[in-house]
Amino acid sequence: MTSFWSNDVLWVPLTAALGVQLYKFLLEWVLRRDFDLRVLARSGGMPSSHSAMVTSLASTIGLRQGVHSEIFALSVVFAFIVMYDATGVRQAAGKQAKVLNQILRELFSGQPVSEEELKELIGHTPVEVFVGAAVGIIYAVLWFELPLLLRT
Repeated sequence: MTSFWSNDVLWVPLTAALGVQLYKFLLEWVLRRDFDLRVLARSGGMPSSHSAMVTSLASTIGLRQGVHSEIFALSVVFAFIVMYDATGVRQAAGKQAKVLNQILRELFSGQPVSEEELKELIGHTPVEVFVGAAVGIIYAVLWFELPLLLRT
């Protein structure tokens, strides 16, 4: 069980994603005065926690196994797929949900309609993905390098 708790390849990405989600929660709480714990599980927004997670995973593997390793190559390809999905497919789905919600509001104005709207913020802009990716890489490097720098 000790190896589970000391597995950097697991904990760096998980804590990177959690840290980004916590940042988004605190930012919304400060700016909007809205203490909404659902923000911690919500997708979308700046920066992308998905991007931070997959780039910190790839960075950690690269730092541990070397950038020449097959598992590093696999993790980089995986990261690109996740980030492409975040800006492509999920962003498009969010835009479609926004349009559909507007159509429903206009079509059924004045009549009872289901209060449940489609989730609009499910994807990321390219900037959100880029910043999330940068956060993930920087976080992984600091995870390994900061303790070394503090010892010297």
